[in-house]
Amino acid sequence: MKEPTLARAPWQQITSRRIYANKWMAIREDQVRLPDGRETIYGVVDCGSCVGVLPFVDPGHVLLVGQYRYVAQRFRWEMPTGGVRPGEALEAAAQRELAEEAGRRAGRLTWICTYHTSKSVMNETAHLYLGEDLVPAERSADETEFIERRVFPFVEVLNMVQRGEITDSMTVIAVLHAALRPQGDPVG
Repeated sequence: MKEPTLARAPWQQITSRRIYANKWMAIREDQVRLPDGRETIYGVVDCGSCVGVLPFVDPGHVLLVGQYRYVAQRFRWEMPTGGVRPGEALEAAAQRELAEEAGRRAGRLTWICTYHTSKSVMNETAHLYLGEDLVPAERSADETEFIERRVFPFVEVLNMVQRGEITDSMTVIAVLHAALRPQGDPVG
């Protein structure tokens, strides 16, 4: 049997210490042993799971939400996204975020992918869905959200992604997945 290379060998956690935490994230510092036996520290941002829904109002149009993003220091168009609460089912979280941000509920949610938002320092897993058969479902936004809603032709949203006007990774990935769906599916 072939021995695994160091590139595939797992790192071993020796100790872990929480540095900071709030209701959205926690930061920890781990002491780890590398595959070659050396030791080092490694910082990790724990955010848990999040969901995003690309809501189609009809096969050729999507509803995006816009808001000022503090970290980016500018207004951004994106799909409804948010964190999964402890014990909450992914589909329930997706419907809650869709209601809070877009004022809609999806009659049909279709899972399109799950991915890790950062490969090195952040522990966050995103679960993306397409939402169809939308119906009104008003629910109050989070206290820090001030949201604008707008329906766009899907082809324009795809162009916005290609021009770099939409840069939110969850939205970019969902739009590209939707664009690659077979004829007759949501983006027709």
